[in-house]
Amino acid sequence: MDIQHIEASHQQFMTKMKQEDPDFFKKLGEGQEPSFFVLSCCDSRTCPSTITGMPLGTMFTHRNIANQVVEEDDSLRASLHFSLDVLKVDYLLIIGHTNCGGILAASTGVHHEAMNNWLDHVKKSIDTFDKTNLSTTLEDLERHNVKQQIIDLKNHPVYKKVGRGIPVVGMLFHLESGELEWINDN
Repeated sequence: MDIQHIEASHQQFMTKMKQEDPDFFKKLGEGQEPSFFVLSCCDSRTCPSTITGMPLGTMFTHRNIANQVVEEDDSLRASLHFSLDVLKVDYLLIIGHTNCGGILAASTGVHHEAMNNWLDHVKKSIDTFDKTNLSTTLEDLERHNVKQQIIDLKNHPVYKKVGRGIPVVGMLFHLESGELEWINDN
């Protein structure tokens, strides 16, 4: 894959969107009113709009490794505040996925100087999982991580201040099948 492929794909996208709605790009340029704030993993296989089939303009998205809610993360704090207080989104959605490299790295003790600080956040999340069951799988940890991030988001100071009690829901995207599994925090 190269730059020319991006250019050709972009032309196809523009042509398709203009055929479906000649004013599509004009409407995008007029502003946004997304219904969802999405926190998802930055894995290249997990684009939130693509995997949910949602059109541009419906999801205000923040991405990081293993979809972590980190209170000290200024970028998350700003995105969350903007989506809740300015855009007035209706839902907060956390999307994790199977075969997550961040969960795998944190669960197996991978150390990499540039990533250790972030992997510590991921490890903290999965360490809250009851590992007394010897048959715990990576998918169990990925599912648990989404649950833990729902809890962490509900306890985030920005959500507590301007969240208006809007629903926080989770999903696990199964890379191997394309299915979305709804997750709640119980």
